[in-house]
Amino acid sequence: MTARMDQRFATLARERRAALVTFTMAGDPDPKTSLAILKQLPKAGADVIELGMPFTDPMADGPAIQAGGVRALSAGQTMVKTLAMVRTFRKTDSTTPIVLMGYYNPIYVYGVTKFLADAKAAGVDGLIVVDLPPEEDAELCLPALDAGLNFIRLATPTTDDKRLPAVLKYSSGFVYFVSVLGITGTKSASEDSVRSHVERIKRHTKLPVGVGFGIKTPEQAAAVARHADAAVVGSAIVDQVKVALDDQGQPKANLVAGVLDFVTSLADGVRSVRKP
Repeated sequence: MTARMDQRFATLARERRAALVTFTMAGDPDPKTSLAILKQLPKAGADVIELGMPFTDPMADGPAIQAGGVRALSAGQTMVKTLAMVRTFRKTDSTTPIVLMGYYNPIYVYGVTKFLADAKAAGVDGLIVVDLPPEEDAELCLPALDAGLNFIRLATPTTDDKRLPAVLKYSSGFVYFVSVLGITGTKSASEDSVRSHVERIKRHTKLPVGVGFGIKTPEQAAAVARHADAAVVGSAIVDQVKVALDDQGQPKANLVAGVLDFVTSLADGVRSVRKP
């Protein structure tokens, strides 16, 4: 773990509560508005921030995050600008972990060695790269660990006990359990299902376990927080951006405040649950 990630989850364990992990797409709906949201997420209650790296072919993303990526790319977002956002964020926040999430292609095009050095220098703590399985660890996972970045793996309901050790072997930071099969933001899992899968994963690792895909309400976030170490919310936050755009796709005056109010409601849900 990087120090920031390690310290954040240790602090939350002492506070006997789960983390709220929020996802926003870098550059959505435009660089200025996206940065304004990013800078205020911790105050709104985000404990860990996932920042999406927009990509033209996001095969695992549902309609909400796909649309967010299209808006960001249309507004001129690039990997250089995404790393610059993190650098700007770090000028006023040195403690909140930031994880870049997306696909391998933009990193490959940027150049793996240069990307890892620039990401670390910008203040990035970890990576979630959804299309690189453990069999491809030499491509990015191992170099990222060598560069001092967490590499956060996804586990799913079909990641059985035979497969889990391979998934977890070089995982660090936390394990991201995708609670339902399919694309992001379309369904949500039952609380019983979340509990049983988290218990199963924890038999294989001491890492914190975060649960995401399909959390849309404070009540659902609280249900996840009862069993997992983190509730991860993405599509529902990105949808808050979409509903605050005018007919020309421009942000309305209340966009940033609306997104942050929604994040605060999710944080209240997570923080209503006290761990034993």
